[in-house]
Amino acid sequence: MPEQQTLERAREDAAEGKSPSTQAGEFVREEIHHVREGKHGARNTKQAIAIGLSKARRAGVKIPAKGKSARKKASSTRRRSSRPSAKRARAVRRALKREPHRTASRKALSRFARSAARRRSASSRKASARKAARTRKRTAR
Repeated sequence: MPEQQTLERAREDAAEGKSPSTQAGEFVREEIHHVREGKHGARNTKQAIAIGLSKARRAGVKIPAKGKSARKKASSTRRRSSRPSAKRARAVRRALKREPHRTASRKALSRFARSAARRRSASSRKASARKAARTRKRTAR
């Protein structure tokens, strides 16, 4: 369950009309903090981000599911009627605790961001930079 503060921040973003990815960013941020403080680990940076996005989806942020398997899963629209058993939840928590915490380090996140940017075209990156420049808050001078 996401922290109350995270939900509040995401709601504020939604109220301000910010994009779903910005709202989801709050959940990812929380997850990175959890990994850093040792609440649990993640096998790699992508997993830490995926956990955050999953929490965002459960909280009602309208982010599309990525990948082929996600589309298949979405089409079947299977809803879990009950929580997973305590034994299973405990097993998952213990498994995550055994995973490394360095996956949420500044270096790892930087490496991930750069590799993600490299996968995009130059024109796509340029368009994003332009949009960021347009929507950047003006500081009082």
